[in-house]
Amino acid sequence: MRLLLVEDDPMIGEQLLELLRAESYAVDWVRDGELADAALQAQNYDLVLLDLGLPKRDGMSVLRALRARKQVMPVLIATARDALEQRIAGLDAGADDYVLKPFELHELLARIRALLRRASGRAEPVYEHRGVSINPATREVVAEGRQVTLSAREWAVLEPLLARPGMVLSRQQLEEKLYSWKDEISSNAVEVYIHGLRKKLGAALIQNVRGVGYRVPKE
Repeated sequence: MRLLLVEDDPMIGEQLLELLRAESYAVDWVRDGELADAALQAQNYDLVLLDLGLPKRDGMSVLRALRARKQVMPVLIATARDALEQRIAGLDAGADDYVLKPFELHELLARIRALLRRASGRAEPVYEHRGVSINPATREVVAEGRQVTLSAREWAVLEPLLARPGMVLSRQQLEEKLYSWKDEISSNAVEVYIHGLRKKLGAALIQNVRGVGYRVPKE
């Protein structure tokens, strides 16, 4: 999953970047509102973690512009602005959740997982399909009753496919979930990770859709 982190405090930003990447998220980090708006117009993200007190352009302005463009990715506001009126204004402007600084890191991760789960159209915390189950909270994968160990990038490919069976994701869309801006992308990376997943979870789990991309069959 690819996240946009919008945070101007370098110490908080570095801590969150390390935390999120340790959870296998691809993360782009920007430090002001103008860069955030530009990034959101250029890239599709699975979730935005948004501070409000930003230089150059306020976070509320970024949020309103995002929703005015009909962009539907979840937005989690993470800010020190703790007045009730500000929390209400953020939610009414289109935020999906609101967490106050300082926050517990484990709670933040749980809120991110909940928003991603809701965005995929699922309510259950464990995804199960065709004999394979994955738990985003623990990163546990079970196939036909046996635990399977995946690399971080194998997980990053499998999770969006298994979260929405039947949906075709192109190679480019999967690359976007694997890599942030500064990562070097190898030309056949997606194919390599798909091959690894098929060896570990069964060749039939992930299908090629010729000329389009990959999917986990719906039935």
